[in-house]
Amino acid sequence: MFKSLKITCDEATAICDKNQYGEASILELIKLNIHFIRCRICALYTKQNMKLSKFYKGYSKTCKKVNHSMSAEDKERLKKALKESK
Repeated sequence: MFKSLKITCDEATAICDKNQYGEASILELIKLNIHFIRCRICALYTKQNMKLSKFYKGYSKTCKKVNHSMSAEDKERLKKALKESK
């Protein structure tokens, strides 16, 4: 029974990534936590990955407030410059 709960480090990182998006099943989370008991590297990877995700989510919220498109005047100048270059 316990052999079916053993996973490799590659599988653990895949489950970790799925868990961040809420796609990991309960069984996968159990397998992941059992894997953490014997593998501190994967536990550290998960911890660091969660920190990076939280940091990115915070950054993306402030980034969404910034307008990333050209103004209408800049668009017209660009169109004019393209017509002139032909």
